[in-house]
Amino acid sequence: MAHTQPGKRQAETLEYIQSMLGQLRSMAAGERFDMLAYLIEMAHLEASDALRSSVSSEVSRQKRDTSS
Repeated sequence: MAHTQPGKRQAETLEYIQSMLGQLRSMAAGERFDMLAYLIEMAHLEASDALRSSVSSEVSRQKRDTSS
């Protein structure tokens, strides 16, 4: 069994959460649950920011590791 790097696993988890939130947001908006759609959108944006931060941190770590 291959071991997944912690940073990569975290990014994959965030990608999954972001995807699920996007689907939930669409469902809520389609049923005109405006406040729910808004709150899910906020969570979706937070997941996007966390993913961006996670990927950026992983790239920085990899650069640091390869330059050592």
